[in-house]
Amino acid sequence: MENKQISLTAAEISTLWSSFLYDSMTIQVIRFMKEKVKNEDIKPAIEKAYDIALRHLFEYEKIYHMENMPVPYGFTEKDVELGAPDLFTDTFKLTYILHMSRVGMVTHTASLALAARKDMRQLYGSCLRNVEELYQLASDVALAMGLYLRRPYIPYPKQVSLIHDKSYLSGMNPMTSHRILNSIEISHLSLNIETNQTGVMLTSGFMQTAQSPEVKKYMQKGKEISKDHISKFSAILLKDDIQAPISADHAITDSTTAVFSEKLMMFHMSLMSTAGFGNYAAAAAASQRSDLTLLYEKLSLQIGLYAKDGANIMIENRWLEEPPAAPNRDQLGKNKK
Repeated sequence: MENKQISLTAAEISTLWSSFLYDSMTIQVIRFMKEKVKNEDIKPAIEKAYDIALRHLFEYEKIYHMENMPVPYGFTEKDVELGAPDLFTDTFKLTYILHMSRVGMVTHTASLALAARKDMRQLYGSCLRNVEELYQLASDVALAMGLYLRRPYIPYPKQVSLIHDKSYLSGMNPMTSHRILNSIEISHLSLNIETNQTGVMLTSGFMQTAQSPEVKKYMQKGKEISKDHISKFSAILLKDDIQAPISADHAITDSTTAVFSEKLMMFHMSLMSTAGFGNYAAAAAASQRSDLTLLYEKLSLQIGLYAKDGANIMIENRWLEEPPAAPNRDQLGKNKK
């Protein structure tokens, strides 16, 4: 059966819409980085990221036109000022590509799993392969330059062991000592430190270039949240004599000239919040110590409230596009009368 005879499902419409907004935003950030990058080792990763985002956006638009659906507004070259002074160091540009390629692998995997129609499965499979290639390239460059953020090491296990005591799952009693972290818990704590370090840098850059006091205040709050979460996660690792990941020389410049539209910056923070929420949910599900599960749930609530504040700002300024929705059957019935 031809694809044109099969309508897109609600899941396929939603992933197409989300993917379009994600890539149309990302391409504007990378467009600026591509214009400013000077390091010849980092430049190929930036250029590849830009080319991938362009190809993805082209494929999304083809489907919108084929299905006779309106193309979302998304983001355009009007949302970035290429003539502004550089806001990010080249090392942060590489870190940004690494972070966004990880986010891309997660989102495209989810989109592929939700796709039914053959062309949609092929699209998201191709998108996934593209961002995986980008991640491999950016990782190789970071390792070669000594910029890859290494996560903690532990000794190799010498034998296979079974859990014999239910106390292995405990951690809430302040009167008893916690068991030592296992490798799964260490990996999630480390990953969440790393993503929050990226969040600190982004919010710092957005805060110093935002024009409205409202957006500046929002970015300042996001920076404080990220720094607080880094502190909490690092303290848990250090309590077991495990070194927390230390960021390399990732920084922003001292430029205060507006680079990105406030609509783009607010949407970017919404994306970061969504990714962080997903990371914490995965960490809570995988962690076997009850105190860690509770901590992730508590911090997830904080991120959720922060994201809601951001959504309110975007709605008030008419920056937030509405996702495709099912028709209101009750309202349609009333209109018919």
